[in-house]
Amino acid sequence: MAGFDDSLVREFFEVNGFFVRQSRKAPVTGKRKRPEAEGEVFFRNPRTATPGERAFQLFGADLVGLGDGVAVIRDWHGQKAVTATTIRRGDFLDFIRKDACETAKEAWASLPEGEAAALIKVLILPGLPSQEPARSESIRLLKEAGVDHVISLRTIVENLVQHAEAPTSRESPTLALLRLLRVYDMVRTTQLELFGGSSSSSR
Repeated sequence: MAGFDDSLVREFFEVNGFFVRQSRKAPVTGKRKRPEAEGEVFFRNPRTATPGERAFQLFGADLVGLGDGVAVIRDWHGQKAVTATTIRRGDFLDFIRKDACETAKEAWASLPEGEAAALIKVLILPGLPSQEPARSESIRLLKEAGVDHVISLRTIVENLVQHAEAPTSRESPTLALLRLLRVYDMVRTTQLELFGGSSSSSR
């Protein structure tokens, strides 16, 4: 399912005005292959970046003025640590501590020398813990792993649903499907029942 998540992330940045390219990781001798971390999505903002401090967890509106960066998708499909119940409860600390941080460190280490420092490093996760102190602990661990920002898959899907409201001349299959789901009231813009819950704190 990593390829599907990658396509969502590419679409997310593209519909928000970014140029996107994807780099497949070359196998590293002596290291266990991690198929769930399929590759990095590099995004470039053609508009002038706006300096300033942003929250650790980004939402669609936070992309305005965001500089160039790289997004790494930590695929969670089929992982025992993340289930539908985990997502509804926002209980991601064990997943972040044992898995997501390692994924981030490996991804940043694989970037070309001299390129990593200039890029904003974004990790795509199913979510962050919704309650304290687990939320603050997760953010601390991720920052120590070199993560600048986190974007949840829920945020990405909600943003794509909003952009799927009207058809366009260059509509992708992803947006076409989401628009069809909206037409039949199978998905809502303000509350994605597919993911459960309505609290923005767990997005």
